[in-house]
Amino acid sequence: MARKKKVHEHENHERWLVSYADFITLLFAFFVVMFASSQTDKGKQKQMSESIKSAMEESRFTATMQGILGGVADDTGKGNAMMKGPGGTKPDTTPTPPPEIVELIPAMQRLKQELRAEIDAGSMEVHMTGRGVVVTMQQAAFFPSGDDMVALSSYQSVGKVAQIVNKLPNPIRLEGHTDSRPIRTSRFHSNWELSAARAISMMDLLTHEFELPESRMAIGGYADTVAIAPNETEEGRSRNRRVDIVILSAQGVLDQPSAERSTK
Repeated sequence: MARKKKVHEHENHERWLVSYADFITLLFAFFVVMFASSQTDKGKQKQMSESIKSAMEESRFTATMQGILGGVADDTGKGNAMMKGPGGTKPDTTPTPPPEIVELIPAMQRLKQELRAEIDAGSMEVHMTGRGVVVTMQQAAFFPSGDDMVALSSYQSVGKVAQIVNKLPNPIRLEGHTDSRPIRTSRFHSNWELSAARAISMMDLLTHEFELPESRMAIGGYADTVAIAPNETEEGRSRNRRVDIVILSAQGVLDQPSAERSTK
């Protein structure tokens, strides 16, 4: 019986194209997913950024940081907690704020809220120092040039400060400052007299108009010796002409002011 001759099938050399096409399709799908994810992340990042900004503006950021870090956040948003993670972590080297400073943080936040319009207009500043909370009132908005009479138009702003200060037990220090240009008038023979007179006028307003006890007050006149900006420019001189209401911490009662300013 004759043996059948085996027929050899033609080998397909193009089968790799199927696998290649599948690979390209999967690679394309992968990049599409990555691109879509990146767009979503950008949206989330923008949303997160806006939320954090809103929280900081509405003074909720401190409480948030306390919950996340397990410590107290100061005015710059830095906490004193240690970050915990697998295998131990490096402690945060940010100094722990003294308890008396921590206690004044809510008052500072409230002042910033109440004085938002004045702060935005540049007529007032609120910040924390080692001595306590400092509310700076620029001369241009509160006193006529070369005079110690508090402008009537500023009474409402001063009243906002008085309302919050009146609820605190802390001593208050009123400090007058001038620029470096000397003054010599029939009433004020020097910048020392002008700076002290403005601090006294602010004390009179707080005690008589807004009923803050005189026993809580102290007066300081510093002329141009505690500058917070260069006196070589008009902008700097205008910042130096000011009266500061200082809500003193326990340590602040002992300290004298210096030319150093904390970060706002």
